[in-house]
Amino acid sequence: MPTVKMTTADFREKVFDYEQETDWNYKGDLPAIIDFYADWCGPCKAVAPVLEELAAHYEGRIVIYKVDTEAEQELAQVFGISSIPTFLFIPNQGRQPMMQPGAFPKKVFIEVIEEHLLGQPAEGQTEPGPEPA
Repeated sequence: MPTVKMTTADFREKVFDYEQETDWNYKGDLPAIIDFYADWCGPCKAVAPVLEELAAHYEGRIVIYKVDTEAEQELAQVFGISSIPTFLFIPNQGRQPMMQPGAFPKKVFIEVIEEHLLGQPAEGQTEPGPEPA
């Protein structure tokens, strides 16, 4: 499954309805990554193929959404997106999401997916790795 474009309405329906709820309540069944990006952003363009590859590799285990901050300004404002790319990592139910700005190498995405979203150590790792900066 490729990455999925997401509108503000999609976000409220599939992820979290911030207009109706005040406490985080993820509506999805699978952990997710939300990529807040813009078409003109160089680092966003550099990360896009990595996200597509990860979406295919982790198909059925996580979902990777893409939010165009130019088109979805309300959603970007709700999350206080001030630099792009910014990623919202959403783990399984009952755990809080984690927001991280910046373009990361593939290895860091894999560590975050394995350890924080899926709750298992990354391949070849015996202890949790460092948090992304």
